[in-house]
Amino acid sequence: GPVDGKKTYEGLCSACHAAGIAGAPKVGDKGAWAARIAQGPAVLYGSALKGKNAMPAKGGNPALSDAEIKAAVDHMVGLSK
Repeated sequence: GPVDGKKTYEGLCSACHAAGIAGAPKVGDKGAWAARIAQGPAVLYGSALKGKNAMPAKGGNPALSDAEIKAAVDHMVGLSK
């Protein structure tokens, strides 16, 4: 079935991205996301899949599929445009 990015975000990503923990860009903060979004989805997916700065690869849950991570990124971008 279809992958639910909102579910993945709420179950994992929101732990840091809702409050901006450890420098994570807060979801909904258009200013914090504008430059990131401008780099394109491939860059955002790469950061989420491989890790960046304090964020570990796949947000620290290697059991998640690449599709689940990409759907979560898409969900966060949609809320942050």
